[in-house]
Amino acid sequence: MKRTSNRSEQWLFREEVLSFTSHIYMTLAILCCRRHKVAVIAELNLIFSSRFLRQGNACGMEIEMKEKQKAVVRSQRELAPGIFDMWIETGLAEEAHPGQFIGVYPKDKSTLLPRPISICEVDGEGKALRIVYRVAGAGTREFSGYQPGEAISILGILGNGFPVEEAKGKKVFLMGGGIGVPPILELAKQIDADKQIIVGYRNKDTFLKEDFEKYGKVFIATEDGSVGTKGNVMDAIEANALEADMIYACGPMPMLRAIKAYGEVHHCKTYISLEEHMACGVGACLGCVVKTRHTDHHSHVNNARICTDGPVFDAEEVDI
Repeated sequence: MKRTSNRSEQWLFREEVLSFTSHIYMTLAILCCRRHKVAVIAELNLIFSSRFLRQGNACGMEIEMKEKQKAVVRSQRELAPGIFDMWIETGLAEEAHPGQFIGVYPKDKSTLLPRPISICEVDGEGKALRIVYRVAGAGTREFSGYQPGEAISILGILGNGFPVEEAKGKKVFLMGGGIGVPPILELAKQIDADKQIIVGYRNKDTFLKEDFEKYGKVFIATEDGSVGTKGNVMDAIEANALEADMIYACGPMPMLRAIKAYGEVHHCKTYISLEEHMACGVGACLGCVVKTRHTDHHSHVNNARICTDGPVFDAEEVDI
């Protein structure tokens, strides 16, 4: 293969190859396996696009490929029905920042892809990461059975996190909803600002509430009204007459859309972490694309991959 000299041409070649292979294998997957097409599409795309990524490296492209790492379960407990809290011993903790995530591999050999799980807390000195996750399928059900001392495999550190320094000295909302609550904890620990922590839950199972109270004033919203304000995080803002200069948020898409709209109306700089289904976690399978306001200078399309370009985005830059 001829070596490409121009960097932009190299990246354009990479995007064209990935797009071509993705379309081929997405079509094959849909035709061959309708019941499990999402998983099959992602795994086929990962296998074949990874092959071309390796070829791209041979052509002089600078492509960072994460490698599977060994780790050990330090502890695990159930915080609420179906919500588990796990500390993992790994040297990757020294690299982690608020808003990033890791991929945890199931031990089932029939499963190629790791499960992406946000980092809840970081112990850099103790070389450990905390993840809080919901059991949502076979993979996370397997994880919930892991015992202290058990060896596991992880991929990371993945994604781009929250820009912590931008909030220094400002009044900020730290907002989380559902399983989007855990990634906000490490942000609350690290951010140097006037923090108002606004978290939303379905009911009285307000997991991590005590952890958040160590780092700022906490406002809770529950769908059934059992704790705090009845409704969602936006209702909690209104009920408590809260104001801010900046917003950092993670949660389900309807919540993020409402927060983005609020930020636009109140002229608040807003950063959101998108909770979308991911597959490979390294940008190869193209399974987590989001529309953007600006054209990507590599692919020349209005798209970004949540797993590599995000999961944290400036709310003004994404079309959600």
